[in-house]
Amino acid sequence: NDYEKIIHQRTSTTPFDLVPAEDGAGVTVRVMKPLDAAELGLETVYEKFHPSVQSFTDVIGHYISGERPKGIQETEQMLKVGTALTGVGELVLDNATIKLQPPKQGMPYYLSSLDFESLLQKQESSVRFWKLLTVVFGFATCAVLFFLLRKQYRHHRERQHLRQMQEEFRQAQERLSGTEGGEALKNACVVCLSSTKSCVFLECGHVCSCHECYQALPTPKKCPICRQGITRVVPLYNS
Repeated sequence: NDYEKIIHQRTSTTPFDLVPAEDGAGVTVRVMKPLDAAELGLETVYEKFHPSVQSFTDVIGHYISGERPKGIQETEQMLKVGTALTGVGELVLDNATIKLQPPKQGMPYYLSSLDFESLLQKQESSVRFWKLLTVVFGFATCAVLFFLLRKQYRHHRERQHLRQMQEEFRQAQERLSGTEGGEALKNACVVCLSSTKSCVFLECGHVCSCHECYQALPTPKKCPICRQGITRVVPLYNS
């Protein structure tokens, strides 16, 4: 991974004035705190790269630390005299001097090489982008929230259905044990646990279901015990 860090930075500021492009207007605006302004494009007037010279011990140290410097980039930037700038900020009249300074309300302060209309269009484009991004994230949040609520509703319905089935099973067991005791539970249908076994499945020969549950078995009908196909059903009569 390549990354850069500032080792040393020196800044020198010189007060300068903004004058209108038309000659003879005679109005100047003193610019205050220009480095606090956004969109300030400085022109590079000097640039030089100094590659690092590494000894054998430096190579070993860099191998252990995992970082190897490539060199030092020396850059000098400045705002040349005669540069066309558009300033947007707070105008203050100090005696006979008009000063342009950062707004006290924390609003943006601009010194840009673009004209006012281009700067305004750029800010409007940025506002439209953030509005669109807000709408997209809003829809995404609503979709995720709807999905989570739908999932929770499904889990709630499944838990309710499970509790209902458990309650029906418990009531069926109580009904069987309260009427005929263990003998009734032994002869109860293995599907509904409420009716008496009344069908003999052939060819497997199992007696495990009542006639109503046999009719409710899906097609092709199979024995609930051994899962073998049912070819014929013989009614069972208990004496």
